[in-house]
Amino acid sequence: MPEAPLKGWLWLSVLVLILDQASKWLVLLALEPYESLALLPGVHLTLLFNTGAAFSLLAEAGGWQRWLFVALALGVSAALTVWLLRLGRGEHWLALGLALLIGGALGNLIDRVIFGHVVDFIQVWLPFIPLALFNPWPAFNIADSAISIGVVLLLIASLRAEKSHPAQ
Repeated sequence: MPEAPLKGWLWLSVLVLILDQASKWLVLLALEPYESLALLPGVHLTLLFNTGAAFSLLAEAGGWQRWLFVALALGVSAALTVWLLRLGRGEHWLALGLALLIGGALGNLIDRVIFGHVVDFIQVWLPFIPLALFNPWPAFNIADSAISIGVVLLLIASLRAEKSHPAQ
């Protein structure tokens, strides 16, 4: 990857945020809650709302979780931004992962502040998973995808760093 100022990685966060919010608004305009539109075999657009976190954790908590997740997203996004801005110039994989995490966290944060829940709409059925085990897979969105990819990139960067600097 070419050398770029680390502040430039924040533009990726902004791009993720814009794509996430635009896709959510389009789905909100096109579908009714729980309405499903088949895109491909095993891939549907299904408008769902998640008041909880990943896999609907705390979804039935009564409303207080909204502000917990808002505070958590703000704190984590701030910490990740500081981390990103302190990286060395050669840490591209780490910068990419952090930028994706920041954009995804802010995308879901906006939903929580405006609606009180996250707008999810991508639903995938995996033919090799028995129906009783997360099939269809829990609905997700662009922000969730960016967060997941960001976490994988952070793990890769961490493993690469361990490999180049083994513990003594």
